[in-house]
Amino acid sequence: MNKKEEIKEEFLFEKKNYAIMLVGLLFIALGFVLMSGGGSENPEVFNEAIYNFRRIRLAPTLVLIGFSIEVYAILVKVKK
Repeated sequence: MNKKEEIKEEFLFEKKNYAIMLVGLLFIALGFVLMSGGGSENPEVFNEAIYNFRRIRLAPTLVLIGFSIEVYAILVKVKK
């Protein structure tokens, strides 16, 4: 037997794992997009929009959910 025949390349994860990872990345990206903004044109004027629900509660929650999905995608074992 040749060495080329003995070596079989395999991916570290299955297709399902990568799909779950993609969903987690989308949650993280959405959280960071929702967190952006709230600045002011004039630095001497305070803008209350930085403390709204979207930036303080929703966006960080989506980022944490995304990281949790990523951990799950790494740890899940796909049945063959």
